[in-house]
Amino acid sequence: MPSGKQILSASFLRKLHWKELLAVLFILLAIYFFRSQRHELSSLMPAIQRADRNWVLGGVALTGIYILLQALMYVCSFRAVGARLNTFHGTELFLKRNLLSVFLPAGGISSLAYVPQNLRRTQLHKQQIHQASGIYGYVGILSVFLVGIPVVLYAMLHTASMKGAAGGLGIISLLLAAVVWLVRSVQRKGKAYRLLIQYFPSATHTLDELFSFQLSGIAFTNTVLASVLIEVAGVAHLYISMVAVGATPSLEAACVGYIVATIFLIISPFLRGLGAIELSLAYLLSNYGFSTLQALEITLLFRLFEFWVPLAAGMIAFALKGRDLVLRLLPPILIFLLGMVNIFSVLTPPLYNRVHLLRAYIPGTSIHASNLLVVFSGLVLLVTATFLFRGLRSAWIVALSVSLLSVLGHIGKALDYEEASLAMITSIILLITARQYRVKSNPQLVNIGVVTAVATFWLVLFFGTIGFYFLKVRHFGMEFTWQQSLRHAFHCFMLLEDDGLKPITRFGKEFMSAIRVLGVSSWAFLFYTIIRPYLHVTQQTNTALEKARFYLSQYGDSPMDYFKVGQDKLLFVSQQYEGFIAYRVASSFAIVLEEPVCSEDNKLLMLEEFEQQCRQMGLRPAFYRVDEDSTYYFSQLKKKKMLIGQEAIMDIRNFTLSGKDKKSLRNGLNSLANKGFTTAFHTAPQSPEMIASLKAVSDEWLQQYEVKEMTFSQGLFDAASIREQDIITVTDASGSIAAFLNIIPDYTPGGCTYDLIRKRSDAPGGVMDALIIALIQDAQQKELQFLNLGMVPMSGISQPQTTAERMVKYAYEKLRFFRHYQGLREFKDKYATHWTNKYLIYEHDFDLLQLPVALSKVMQP
Repeated sequence: MPSGKQILSASFLRKLHWKELLAVLFILLAIYFFRSQRHELSSLMPAIQRADRNWVLGGVALTGIYILLQALMYVCSFRAVGARLNTFHGTELFLKRNLLSVFLPAGGISSLAYVPQNLRRTQLHKQQIHQASGIYGYVGILSVFLVGIPVVLYAMLHTASMKGAAGGLGIISLLLAAVVWLVRSVQRKGKAYRLLIQYFPSATHTLDELFSFQLSGIAFTNTVLASVLIEVAGVAHLYISMVAVGATPSLEAACVGYIVATIFLIISPFLRGLGAIELSLAYLLSNYGFSTLQALEITLLFRLFEFWVPLAAGMIAFALKGRDLVLRLLPPILIFLLGMVNIFSVLTPPLYNRVHLLRAYIPGTSIHASNLLVVFSGLVLLVTATFLFRGLRSAWIVALSVSLLSVLGHIGKALDYEEASLAMITSIILLITARQYRVKSNPQLVNIGVVTAVATFWLVLFFGTIGFYFLKVRHFGMEFTWQQSLRHAFHCFMLLEDDGLKPITRFGKEFMSAIRVLGVSSWAFLFYTIIRPYLHVTQQTNTALEKARFYLSQYGDSPMDYFKVGQDKLLFVSQQYEGFIAYRVASSFAIVLEEPVCSEDNKLLMLEEFEQQCRQMGLRPAFYRVDEDSTYYFSQLKKKKMLIGQEAIMDIRNFTLSGKDKKSLRNGLNSLANKGFTTAFHTAPQSPEMIASLKAVSDEWLQQYEVKEMTFSQGLFDAASIREQDIITVTDASGSIAAFLNIIPDYTPGGCTYDLIRKRSDAPGGVMDALIIALIQDAQQKELQFLNLGMVPMSGISQPQTTAERMVKYAYEKLRFFRHYQGLREFKDKYATHWTNKYLIYEHDFDLLQLPVALSKVMQP
């Protein structure tokens, strides 16, 4: 038999489906209405364009006041529960929630659960935010009721078609009464409280916190007053819309129309009444004597003021939060759109009056040439947009150059100031974001491309001029002078149309095609050489490696230091300070392992020096697995950080297998011993036979878990390296190795660590514990203090601070693909005495879209 929770859940899902169906019905009705009025719609846009712009601007200005009133309403709502909220945060809260409410089911209510990040960082308690949001939602409906009662009652007495509105007001009245009863009942622990606790006993604490507030009467009254002023602004919006379109305004129609539209807004389950409001308001206005065209005009202007302008402001509010990311994404998108506009603007006929005006100042042949220039620039921009995403400096130069040329091209083509404006805006944004494009092209390859293009150009001019001059009349129907031959060869190579050149034989067409193929090939090769990224990376030298090892012995303080002098790393050795940085290059990033190896006093200076070096190389630096204590240095450089996991540290000084909490470990070790498994410590160097046995275990482990060897922040099975390392093994009764781990140097004072820990597929699970305990006991004999168990990726993000961290937390907890990290966390949690946060340091939010691919590349052997 299903439980009460299951019944409620099923009921909720059924209601949700009905809401979605009702929303679809509203939209279909609106489509049917506008489709049936298609004759009036054909005249609608010219009519709107004739609207009084002063009144339209006045309506937009009133929308600004409307938004401030919404913010004031939030401020008063928070004061009603004893909390403080400033006007700026109130404005942000309204704009973002209003935008989300359009896309959420029952958005007017469900959007109240959203809390912007800026508000979460304040001193406000979570329950205060929800309490104030509840008051805001309740008062928003209450003010409609207060304003709507006299309006609707008056309209019902004078307009027969308004008698149906009584039902809507009745529903609102019942809703308001139900909310009041629910709040009072929960606060007094009455029937509603007992019913909720019966079905949701775990919600007791939440309910007590949520409804445990003392309502400030003055602040609540101010909230109601602000909400009533919002309704007045809505009526004014509809009245202004009537005046703007030139119709005779009606205050009664404005009041009734606004209240009816708001009722549909409240009961609409999706898209904030989109479709239903347009349908009902246009129909109501037509009943008040407005023509169908006027009713549509008024409706669309009203929705512009009340719906679309606040919606656009919400988009801006979200964009300002991630403005760096928006500015990074915007140029490639605009460049792609500009390329499409350039091409389609030539395919569509120009406006006659503009062309007539243009011909008075510019010859017709120049206009023809400008058309071709715009088409060519459009094709170049489509390709360039892709390389802008990669941060290529030369692509930025090409995009800026072609954008500026497009401004001239559109003006010179047919005075297309709309397209020219887009090109100018794109150019300005490219100039603003110039510093973000640092990846260089290969200068040697560019030189080759330029030399090839220039040489091909002169060759074609020479070949084409001679060819045209000596071609017979029957191929083109005309004789060529030397000047004509040179001009026709130039036009063919530049892919320009030449109205005076019409081949009449197959040979003439092939001759022109040959020149054009050479032109296309040379321009394409030149463009390729310009946009191909160039990463000038100095390879590791023996001298740099010797210096790095010396600095490691002097300043090493991390278990990751061992991997910083690996064969896969590139080394940046400072010319001014004692220290080095280990990194790898991928996807135009210089991925650094942790931080510089140097004295504490020189870390910031070395980071600045490395930053300068990366700029010269056209690389973007990023730092992987940075300790939380070291994020201070990166904040000085205005870098951003993201929590990527936690590292397990164990204090081994007081570790013992005795005690109740170690009973499961003792049982596991005893079970292994009873099965004939033994643990052994093997001091370096290892024998060839041992290496072969370990290799077999390693290969079986890789095959079992379907993984490949990785490097960068960990080692791989390298026979030469493992031969010089101490090994701990677990062998079965027959003497075969079932599992092993290799001990690597840990430069942390008093610390020890391991690298590979692998087992056979048929080995008991307890063999991993046996290896760790043997390592702990060996470290205790050497009087070491700490064991570093390594990092568990994606774990430990309890309170994510950014969208990226929230996504990582969700993936770690919900996605099956990352489920093995939870098992790894559970294994290490048995030993860890504390966990330390590890961060990814990066420069720009846009880098997070590309860094996962770059990290994947640097971790490949």
